[in-house]
Amino acid sequence: MKTLQVVLLLVGSNTFMTIAWYGHLKYKQAALWSAILVSWLIAMPEYALQVPANRFGYGEFTATQLKVIQEAISLSVFAVFAFFYLKETPTWRTALAFALIIGAVLLIRGENHQ
Repeated sequence: MKTLQVVLLLVGSNTFMTIAWYGHLKYKQAALWSAILVSWLIAMPEYALQVPANRFGYGEFTATQLKVIQEAISLSVFAVFAFFYLKETPTWRTALAFALIIGAVLLIRGENHQ
């Protein structure tokens, strides 16, 4: 259950962060200062999810395992965002990159816990 909780918190966290970092790309006509301000406001809830995810997950996972899992989730959330929001079509290289990322998660997950 704790693993699911950590993963869901990380998915939520990374969803906010992806929108904050890349959502403004469709609005290049907006002033940079307003893009920064809106992005910052969108990103604020990211910390409210990321910190508990790390707090709850640490012990069940090492910090390194948490970071690798977080990066895999981050890239997965971004791929969905890029496809649906930015209309970027994934390629075979994208698929291969994700396969390697999943391999990294599986590899790091096999490490001994603390």
